[in-house]
Amino acid sequence: SDVMNRISYDGGKYAGELQAVLVSSINFEIGEMVKIKKLRRNQIYEIVAVGNTTMRDIFLGLNVQTIGVKPYKSITEFEMIDDKRPHTAITATAKSLGLRINRNGMVYTGPLISSHLGSDTSANLLTIDAEHQRDPFLLVDVGTNTEVVFGCSDRYIAASCPAGPAFEGGEITFGMPGYGGAIEHITVDPNLPNTIEVIDNLDPVGICGSGLIDLIAGLRKNNMMNELGVFNDKSSQYEFSEVNNLTISRRDLSALSQAKAANYCGQALVIRESGFKLNEISNLFLAGGFANYIDVHNAIEIGFIAGISPNQVKKIGNASLVGARLMLLSLQSRRKLEQF
Repeated sequence: SDVMNRISYDGGKYAGELQAVLVSSINFEIGEMVKIKKLRRNQIYEIVAVGNTTMRDIFLGLNVQTIGVKPYKSITEFEMIDDKRPHTAITATAKSLGLRINRNGMVYTGPLISSHLGSDTSANLLTIDAEHQRDPFLLVDVGTNTEVVFGCSDRYIAASCPAGPAFEGGEITFGMPGYGGAIEHITVDPNLPNTIEVIDNLDPVGICGSGLIDLIAGLRKNNMMNELGVFNDKSSQYEFSEVNNLTISRRDLSALSQAKAANYCGQALVIRESGFKLNEISNLFLAGGFANYIDVHNAIEIGFIAGISPNQVKKIGNASLVGARLMLLSLQSRRKLEQF
């Protein structure tokens, strides 16, 4: 589920399998899209794809083993350092990658930042127009591999945090992505049944990242759990939904606390390295698949994001997708990132 496991998997006897799965999935989604839009595949002439360094290079069919060992760099980054290429962005033919679009179609993947900070982070910076952000800002893209960027004028500091998949539903007993049936918000009440909001108003079958943040915050606010994740009644689990008897266990809380710590430490280290104080940060741009659904107060309360004023947190959702769209539509945007 994490990038290091993917690197290891791709270096073994199943080398190339991940790329095949990626390409197959993209081809399927293209097929679904052209049906909806009433288009033909050969009317698609260009694709922009962004992702973390490992996933981008796996998609391109490159050897990713150098990303898994110190100094954790893509072979394209080593080539740039050796002046063998001007930047780490790559343009390839769709045919060479097995993508089913126009036979002369092209694929552009965007430049990497450095090491595990990939072209998705580049896309995020494009989305917030980073080069014109004159006041100190923090960009946090939450995911299995959380990226943190501090910026002020022409100075940038970035970090990659191996948070793991807990807040995306992995390793949690009833955890799940933000699909129909997932609890996306919950208010914990020690005396009454909890109040829950479920995606698509279905019976709850699990809980997604935004709901997990609310759940942890609620357990702490009501003194039902201590800071170590131990329930005050000494039980091994807590039932947060009577419908389908959904529970969270101490083991689940341990995985969540490790993911939360990775997120927070990355932010704290970047801020410390910047030399700025937390109250000097003007905006915290919160990106990621479930960023728009997070209760910011609860996220700050449990230490999921830095303790900045909630009014300064700007939810920007799937900013890498927005940045990829900008790259698709603008050669100027591509050149800007390549020279960043």
